[in-house]
Amino acid sequence: MTLRFGYGTNGLTDLRLDDALALLSDLGYDGLGLTLDHMHLDPLAPDLADRTRHVGRRLDQLGLTVTIETGARYVLDARRKHGPSLLDPDPDGRAARVQLLQRAIQVAADLGAHAVHCFSGTLPPGTDTETGWKRLAETMEPVVTAATEAGVPLAVEPEPGHLLARLADFHRLRRDLGDPAALGLTLDIGHCQCLEPEPPAACVTAAGPWLRHVQIEDMRRGVHEHLPFGTGEIDFPPVLDALAATGYQGLTVVELPRHSHAGPQLAEESLHFLRRAAAAQPVARATTTPATTPSLPTSATNTASPLTFVPGQGGPQ
Repeated sequence: MTLRFGYGTNGLTDLRLDDALALLSDLGYDGLGLTLDHMHLDPLAPDLADRTRHVGRRLDQLGLTVTIETGARYVLDARRKHGPSLLDPDPDGRAARVQLLQRAIQVAADLGAHAVHCFSGTLPPGTDTETGWKRLAETMEPVVTAATEAGVPLAVEPEPGHLLARLADFHRLRRDLGDPAALGLTLDIGHCQCLEPEPPAACVTAAGPWLRHVQIEDMRRGVHEHLPFGTGEIDFPPVLDALAATGYQGLTVVELPRHSHAGPQLAEESLHFLRRAAAAQPVARATTTPATTPSLPTSATNTASPLTFVPGQGGPQ
């Protein structure tokens, strides 16, 4: 099965959205992961419906498909990265995140997007784990309802450092919510290399039935740092073979949110790399040796682990 590649606009934040769309079309991408943010289709600014229609027309003109991503760092709070989250101690904060996700679902429905991406957020200080899981289930219920009514799949991402950090955590949430059909998975291939007990290709196979969105980049074991292809440790041909074998039909989106300064160049290089890897052809790798990092525990529970967040790049992206 032919894979369809996209590029995340969170790695093109130095470009106007129209320019980013034109770039990706010219390079030959099939689509994009569109992060709703103040510089790209601001979900909180006036006239969202009109601006969404404009984006929809451009997507149609350029032949691009889209996934809606909700990982903007400061879209709700200018001083708290990814805050407030679905786990926020303040009920009004949690409600604001729910409303943002519901708005993203409407944008996705208007654009014909194949999924809406989201994540749990980090466990707030002073909040015990079980309280966190209870809040997550409660806040996700109206989001899942909105996705069901709109006919748009919701794709939850396991994110290093978050309450929902691993594939096992996704399955806990799925069970807690009664396995709703609208609830699916965003699988980040780099996160698999970073954190999961199984290698990335095995993670893809295991996640296949629930895949609704895929993000991809290079990464090293135990270090949460999104890297350009060839500068980490992942062997990509087996990963892409496994992904094709699942029958996944959505976009596989390059996720380099800290590399916008070189976005156009990396977008071109990334597509070339992925096409060669998908064809099982030799792909260039960096000649530098990655720094030694500690091995991770094999337990799939969200416990303390030797996970490194790189200064200036680490923490939830």
